[in-house]
Amino acid sequence: MTRIRPGRDLERFGSAYGGWWVPTGLITEESVVYAAGVGEDITFDLALIQRFGCEVWAMDPTPRSVVFAAGITEPRWHFLPLGLWKEDEVLHFHPPADPAHVSHSATEVRGRGPGFEAQCHTLNTFMKKLGHQQVDLLKMDIEGAEEPVLDRMLAEDTLPRVLCVEFDTPQGPSALRRRLRRLEGAGYVVRHVEGRNYTLTRI
Repeated sequence: MTRIRPGRDLERFGSAYGGWWVPTGLITEESVVYAAGVGEDITFDLALIQRFGCEVWAMDPTPRSVVFAAGITEPRWHFLPLGLWKEDEVLHFHPPADPAHVSHSATEVRGRGPGFEAQCHTLNTFMKKLGHQQVDLLKMDIEGAEEPVLDRMLAEDTLPRVLCVEFDTPQGPSALRRRLRRLEGAGYVVRHVEGRNYTLTRI
């Protein structure tokens, strides 16, 4: 069983739906924060901006997310209509099972419909394009694409100090334990678990 090391510096930011637990001692005004997977809820992003004064670079190619982002006026929140992936390539995104939902998936066929295609990049490519030497916090809610993205990050050693990831891919407990062991082998410790949302920090 994975050992969880909570610590007193953990605090939850954002709404009941879109919030995450974050170790506040590791985030400052100078922190570089990436938020992959916007949907139509950026309460987490805005809460970090308000609390720490940092800037957040959010990415999501979903058409409804692009429309939603156009209405955000916070100058420290930057939106890129692109996907986070293991390669720099154009992917097809499949629609959700419930048409009322916003999230599409590049890795799972959930619903019926045409979906859409969008340009995606690796974390390393995003960092180069944005001129960042490191990412202090990466939030990933990317509808099943998290595993190949993590594999690429581990291979390239482009690993943020704080990782907030939803393990969305259907898998058994043993597969998830193997995934967590790989992250622990790269220096991460699990700080908090809320449903399928894991907060990890790198030692």
